[in-house]
Amino acid sequence: MLYNIADMNTTTEKCDPGEIEREIGRIKRALLALGTMHPGSVSRQYQVCGKPGCRCMDDQKPRRHGPYHKLSYVHRGRPVCRFVRAECAADLSARLETYKTFRTLTDRWVELSIRQGAADFFTTPTSAGNQGKAAKTDAKRTSR
Repeated sequence: MLYNIADMNTTTEKCDPGEIEREIGRIKRALLALGTMHPGSVSRQYQVCGKPGCRCMDDQKPRRHGPYHKLSYVHRGRPVCRFVRAECAADLSARLETYKTFRTLTDRWVELSIRQGAADFFTTPTSAGNQGKAAKTDAKRTSR
């Protein structure tokens, strides 16, 4: 049996349009309350300079230089890496957390919009099939 994509049921749960609208409203208000944000993650890096006689080149107990905080992210399809001063690392971490919250909220908004669109524009194969059968039955009755 073949179905059009528009006929397929794309949601697994029943959705109340009013509840979806209310949740989208809550998401919009939460997004407005967000502060400064930045994508990416911060890692701590330790470096070896390679200079003879340096502590990082010690044969017995080498000690690398660092830690240096390195920010990595992708912007417009290009990877970006930057070193961040130690005194700025805490503020940057807060911005990274704000960005994660932003992504979580927007992902939920998109999910709700998809569910809302599915309820608005698509029907299930069983309901479409039943409507077609009812129309055929009515047509047979009127033609007799």
